[in-house]
Amino acid sequence: MYGNAADHPDRVRRHPSDMTDTEWAAVRPLLPVPACGCRGRGGRLEGYCHRQLLDAIRYLVAGGISWRAMPADFPARARVYAFFRRRREHGLIAEFHDRLRGTFREREGREAEPTAGIIDAQSVRAAATVQAASRGYDGGRKVPGRKRHIVTGTLGLLLAVAVTAANVGDRDVAAGLLIRLRRLHRDITLVWADRGYTGPLVGWCRDKLALTLEIVKRTDDMAGSVGAVQALGGRAHVRVADELPPSGPGLRDPARHERGDGPVVMRMSRCLGRPRSVGRH
Repeated sequence: MYGNAADHPDRVRRHPSDMTDTEWAAVRPLLPVPACGCRGRGGRLEGYCHRQLLDAIRYLVAGGISWRAMPADFPARARVYAFFRRRREHGLIAEFHDRLRGTFREREGREAEPTAGIIDAQSVRAAATVQAASRGYDGGRKVPGRKRHIVTGTLGLLLAVAVTAANVGDRDVAAGLLIRLRRLHRDITLVWADRGYTGPLVGWCRDKLALTLEIVKRTDDMAGSVGAVQALGGRAHVRVADELPPSGPGLRDPARHERGDGPVVMRMSRCLGRPRSVGRH
C-alpha cells in the first residue's frame, strides 16, 4: 500500500509527461491526504502511489488519448479514472490548481492572490469531434469553431475561463466571467482589456463589482505598459494552447473548463521551474 505520501520507486520515469523529482516535491504537499485507517479517520488504504496516478493523467492529457489507450506501465485505467473522477466531483482539482498557482506566485515574489488581471478572448478551430450545435463562426477573426474567454493574472496564469461558440461576442460573456472572477479573487481591483470590451461594461464593472475595467488601446510601436499588457494577453492564450492535447479535444466540453478541471490543471506543476520575476500584481 502506497497512498498519498509515498514515493513508489518501482516504476522508472520513461515518458516526457512524467513528473520530475523537483515537480513531485512541489506537488506532493499540495495534494489532499486520503482518509485511510493509518490517519485514524477510517476508510480503506489506497493501493496506488499518487505520483503514478498523476503521471498517468498527465500522459493522457499530453497525448489526447482515450482512457482505454492507457499504457500498461501505469496503474489500471479504471483506478486512474476513479482517482480523477472523485477529485473532480469534489472540486479538488480546481483547489489543486489554485494552490499551485498561489505557490508559483509566491516563488516569484508576489502575493499568493493577484490584485490585477487581464481579460481577453481568442477563437480557435474546433476538433472534428466537436458537435456542430456548439460551434460557431467568428466573422471578425474568420475562424470557425469555439472561443475561449480567459482572465489571467499578470504572470499569465489562469484565474477564470469560459468556452463558448466562436460567434458569441466578447462583451456578452465578460459580465458573467468577471462576476465569477470577483467571487473567487476578491483582492482584484483592476482588470485590463482591449477595445473589444468598451461600452457600458466599463461602468457596470465600476458600479456593480467595484472593479476598474481599464481599456488599453493598441499603439503602433506596442511600447511601454500598453504593449506589455497586450503581449501578456497573447502569452496567456499561448500558454493555454500549449496545454491542450494535439488533436484539440480540450475544448470539447465547455463546462469542464468553467469547473477548472481542464488540461492546464494537471500540468501546472511545470510552472514552478520557470524563472522568477519581481512585482506584486
